[in-house]
Amino acid sequence: MDLSPRQTRVLYPTGWKPVLVVVIDTEEEFDWSAPLNPQSTSVRAMASVLKAQRIFDEYGIRPTYVIDHPVASQPAGSAPLQEIAASGRCEIGAHLHPWVNPPVEEPVNLYNSYACNLPAPLAREKLRRLGAAISATFGFPPRSYKAGRYGISAAMIPALKEEGYEVDLSTAPPFDYRGDGGPDFTRSQPDCYWLGGKNEMLEIPTTGAFVGWGPMAPRLRFAQASTRLGEKLRIPGILSRLGVVDRLRLSPEGFTSEEHRKLTQFLVDRGVGVLTFSFHSPSLEPGHTAYVRSQADLEDFLGKFRRYFDYFFGQLGGRTMTALEVKRALAIGKES
Repeated sequence: MDLSPRQTRVLYPTGWKPVLVVVIDTEEEFDWSAPLNPQSTSVRAMASVLKAQRIFDEYGIRPTYVIDHPVASQPAGSAPLQEIAASGRCEIGAHLHPWVNPPVEEPVNLYNSYACNLPAPLAREKLRRLGAAISATFGFPPRSYKAGRYGISAAMIPALKEEGYEVDLSTAPPFDYRGDGGPDFTRSQPDCYWLGGKNEMLEIPTTGAFVGWGPMAPRLRFAQASTRLGEKLRIPGILSRLGVVDRLRLSPEGFTSEEHRKLTQFLVDRGVGVLTFSFHSPSLEPGHTAYVRSQADLEDFLGKFRRYFDYFFGQLGGRTMTALEVKRALAIGKES
């Protein structure tokens, strides 16, 4: 998916080392398998944010918390982040979940859970109210944005720019969400690009890619394997076990430490200069997501953080920035 008819390729400054941006989709708890419910706005799991923040502090990481309306508007949601933000140990961005973000005037269903499918005036008003809630709570407006459920489209970019956003984190290559009305990112590029000319809004994709070997492009091999017959014969799983092709994301949710390293090396070898390590905040408390059901799951989940950071900063020699720091570094840097 192209977010703008005027994409400008990012040219990294001479000597640029790989950069890691940690992005947390900071949101209410809800049952991902149940119908969406505007009344499901509990933010109890936000009390567990410090479990991750302590690890970030240890590695000198200033994460980017993109927060939605229930988190911004309830003290139980925002309080755990206020001291972290006030001490300069994180960046606060915005995360739009339409079904719990006023005004909820649309039918609540999966199709409308992608903000890009809403009428433009309604999507714009939700963005405005989300920004206002974050500003009222933290004393400053958000400047980085990530759409809930990766619900972004080219039509939303002008509204984001008008609201003052400088960075979008919403694209999710190489995943396809058309099954319930969402965007298709299978052809999206995994590296940063300017939405317009240089120094305008920067797109930092959620890091993911088709990774594999052989004479055919990994994307084409995966697409062929993922046909109805291919799924019935479990061909995608077979190809993954054989190492022929994998669809990977740089996330501790559903992906292993080995896959994190495999994906990172694949992308860095191809010149990708910025990667995002991302997850959902409710995964920091057992029982809210499919990825962390028990205390043992949580310990393994947090262990993936340390294993990946040790690899990225130690073995790979990478560094870390917030989303806005990446944008500003690229805007002022001397290009090679």
